[in-house]
Amino acid sequence: QVQLVESGGGLVQAGGSLSVSCVASGRTLDNYYMGWFRRLPGKEREFVGAIRWRGATIDYADSVKGRFTISRDIAKNTVTLQMNILNPEDTAVYYCAARTEGFSRRRSDYAYWGQGTQVTVLS
Repeated sequence: QVQLVESGGGLVQAGGSLSVSCVASGRTLDNYYMGWFRRLPGKEREFVGAIRWRGATIDYADSVKGRFTISRDIAKNTVTLQMNILNPEDTAVYYCAARTEGFSRRRSDYAYWGQGTQVTVLS
């Protein structure tokens, strides 16, 4: 089992920046792929990006490419989503997730999930 706990988030003005982090525990993450998803108001959870723990290869959704950055801190077992140039359409609950079978953009492919953290971008 992998336990994931997000932190960060909050309120930010449009054009601003915010970061959310996810601390993982319970397993060594060497074989894991850590994903970020978000659930916009009234919509299904959608893929934001993912990072391979070993080697740090990253995949981003087109909607955030160039604005969001995913990184990981091996010593702290933490994955961070740095969000820049935020706009109101980025308002969502952000979730981290984990899986072991390679990169995927499908939420159903991820076995482990955090509880989510709210990000609200004010216009």
